[in-house]
Amino acid sequence: MLDNISILLQAPIFAVDLLVQGLLIGGIFVLAAYGLALVWGVMNVKNLAQGDMVILGGYVAYQCTLWGIHPILALPIAFVVLFVLGWGVYATIIRRVVDRDMFTSLLATFGLSLLIQQALNLRFGPEVKIAEAGFGTFDIGDLSIPAIRFVGLGLAAILAICIVLFMRNSRMGQAIRATSQDPRAARVLGINTDQVYAFTYALNAAICGAAGVLVAMIWNIQPFYGLVHSIRAFIIVTAAGLGNLPGVIVAGFGLGVWENYSGFIFGAEFAVAAVVGLLVVVLMVRLFQMYRLRQVVR
Repeated sequence: MLDNISILLQAPIFAVDLLVQGLLIGGIFVLAAYGLALVWGVMNVKNLAQGDMVILGGYVAYQCTLWGIHPILALPIAFVVLFVLGWGVYATIIRRVVDRDMFTSLLATFGLSLLIQQALNLRFGPEVKIAEAGFGTFDIGDLSIPAIRFVGLGLAAILAICIVLFMRNSRMGQAIRATSQDPRAARVLGINTDQVYAFTYALNAAICGAAGVLVAMIWNIQPFYGLVHSIRAFIIVTAAGLGNLPGVIVAGFGLGVWENYSGFIFGAEFAVAAVVGLLVVVLMVRLFQMYRLRQVVR
């Protein structure tokens, strides 16, 4: 570990390379976390299947490449496929746990996570897959960065802007925001909250599908890789707080940088452990803040 730290100190250009690549992948983390924040904030459902939906989107891209379709063109396909699937999941599973306690939603989405993993394992097998995009590298001075990471960040930014504009300007977006503030008042005003919940969950699934396409092009996918993506999304949303989009963006980019540096310093085999360790730290800080708030009220 000390040897790796000394390399970063002796070769600043390498440290800059890790920083830039961490920021580039952070944009994809933001995308998946924003979907989780939507479901959590509007429906109060803690979706443990968030990462598995990301991986499912990646497999849609991989299947498209088998059919001769470029993975970038698979992005709108994955968006639509996951939207329809998300609506179906809401109608069959999530609808029954929206008004239940936290553990019921956790168990339901955990079961959904296992179902997606096993279905992907049966269909594609346990081998690691990648949706090859065919881009080269982009050279900036002494830095050589895969061009697909810039493309992925650009696509994630375009999609995020479209979602924000939709939430601010469309009637459904306004209904979602009203329901997140007070579902009972929204019902009194004539908003069909059940339809809002269904659309919100389907939109989250669609966002995960698009993020999964980017993941399949930049890294690789495997049926059981969803857990790490779920943990990343929970870290970002917990650190930023519900409804805090600027906070989600900052936390997402920060997590990307942290994962890149920790993977180099501690070794690639400890990169996931570093992410889980960060989740524990974030939860401890949040619990400490809640404890202090309770003291103020007394």
